[in-house]
Amino acid sequence: MYRVQLNNFEGPLDLLLFFIKRDELDIYDIPISYITQQYLEYVNLMEELDLDVASEFILMASMLMSIKAKMMLPREDEEGEEIDETDPRYELVQKLLEYKRYKEMAVKMADIDEETRKRYKRGYPDADDVDQQATGEALKEVTLFDLISAFRKVLTDIERKRIVHKVNKVETTIEEQSEFVLNKLSEAGKQSFASLCKSLTNKVVIVVTFLAVLEMIKEQQINLFLEEDPTDFYIDLKPVDEIIGA
Repeated sequence: MYRVQLNNFEGPLDLLLFFIKRDELDIYDIPISYITQQYLEYVNLMEELDLDVASEFILMASMLMSIKAKMMLPREDEEGEEIDETDPRYELVQKLLEYKRYKEMAVKMADIDEETRKRYKRGYPDADDVDQQATGEALKEVTLFDLISAFRKVLTDIERKRIVHKVNKVETTIEEQSEFVLNKLSEAGKQSFASLCKSLTNKVVIVVTFLAVLEMIKEQQINLFLEEDPTDFYIDLKPVDEIIGA
């Protein structure tokens, strides 16, 4: 399998915040049983992709299971009260709130940096000639976990369609699938990951294609789009002005 290292995506607290935002959960009243199940499923999928799952993910999994066990014990506290230090979730909630504040501040600082960069002009203002101009505006709040959700949906759809299972050796590389993705985008413009994989019927090829997309994101070759359907994402070539700026 191929290993992809992504520095832009954070650790287990980022994954928990992803669940809270996606499912519109109350950060002060986290459903531990549900979020533990979701967390373990995503960690298993990241391991299947051979992404670098650090020990901190395993530590968080054990912490969630410990909280889940404590929540099953009888409690004298009345329902509806605010979470306090006696609640097994208290420490986790405090960590999430602190991490959330740091993350929001990092976004503000990034916006300040971007506005500062716009005050200075770059040389060679003429645009490069390209066959297919990128469309739309890339969304910056797409996370690795959004991509994994879309990836899991594509794999699930493929498994439902396949009735006969054959074991065949498939030899493909990230470089080959990167070229495949670039050719598709050059010909047709912005595409969803699901439509990109329609012509692919082998699970291994889809996995390598997904890893190729992650590598291209890391190398800033393409832009990401996340629309109303959270189970799919779109990719497109970078606009000319972004390429010149880079």
